[in-house]
Amino acid sequence: MAGRNSRLDPASESFVTDSQASKQQVGEVLTALERVIAARKGADSSRSYTARLLAGGVPAAGAKVAEEAGELVQAAAGEADDRVVAEAADLVYHVLVLLACRDVPLADVELELARRFGVSGLDEKAARAAGGGNR
Repeated sequence: MAGRNSRLDPASESFVTDSQASKQQVGEVLTALERVIAARKGADSSRSYTARLLAGGVPAAGAKVAEEAGELVQAAAGEADDRVVAEAADLVYHVLVLLACRDVPLADVELELARRFGVSGLDEKAARAAGGGNR
């Protein structure tokens, strides 16, 4: 993956410099990336990594999420910050692909986070356990 001085350009699946990416807010980048991922559904999987993951469905995207989560934890345990950032970016990208496999918009995740905002994590977990849900 690219170093900390570059970012994925959602329009072309190529990298742009920090100075180009810094002109966008984080939410704008995630929204643009979500749109690109959606546009890759049904695209030629020989020409697009994203299309290939989408074609593989939840099993393929889920395996990549698990792999990238492990790599992020490993980087966080002992690598430089730029590696942690790169692995976190990889994980976020693959989570967006997994959500797209299920047709779950990022906005739904944002709403769930907003719902939890200001609620103690311990209280929220207890409420889920009491309700029998695993949300």
